[in-house]
Amino acid sequence: MQTLKIDIVSDVVCPWCYIGYKQLEKALLLMNATAKVVIHWHAFELNPTLPEGGEDIGEHMQRKYGVQAKAKSPQREHMLTLAKSLGIDMKFGKGRRIYNTFKAHRALFWARQQGCQTEFKLALFKAYFEEGQDPSDPDVLSKVARDLSLDEKELQGVLSTDKYINEVRAEQKTVYSMGIQSVPTFILNEKYTLPGAQDAERLAKAFDHICAEAAAS
Repeated sequence: MQTLKIDIVSDVVCPWCYIGYKQLEKALLLMNATAKVVIHWHAFELNPTLPEGGEDIGEHMQRKYGVQAKAKSPQREHMLTLAKSLGIDMKFGKGRRIYNTFKAHRALFWARQQGCQTEFKLALFKAYFEEGQDPSDPDVLSKVARDLSLDEKELQGVLSTDKYINEVRAEQKTVYSMGIQSVPTFILNEKYTLPGAQDAERLAKAFDHICAEAAAS
């Protein structure tokens, strides 16, 4: 059996990262090849300079991009409709905030060591996009650990020290050195790079091609 290694560069507060992963889940069901799938998540910060507590998303859009965040726009409506079709109840109501996610990435690095990184990532996506919570709040991170039957006290110990700071920074440096400037980005078998939230059919074809190539070699 071939191994399909999928490295996903993403941020917890990126809506297309959540959508992109759900498309990937569909693609794994659509692909024809049989493969052992190994998924690793890699840190990318969309807003590394934000303070704790984050910023109102409307103010953030105005400050960072010089545009007003609209309650409704064709682009947002398309995104929400697509998210809903994938089982995501994404919300962008009044008072929504955007956050610095470095603590979340440290927690995700820890979760990788526990063999539970994807489950942890999905729980943080849900906490932020569907429940409006701060994904870098230690209480939110502790709850996710508890819900996944992980050692909550061990995670609290990580977050209360400098543990995994250097590892996450090194991982980010590697990502940037590869020229990756947007998320999500999928790296397949450490060889092919697919940027953006690809549709499931295209991903499935890519997976089949890569598995066939690996089998032939």
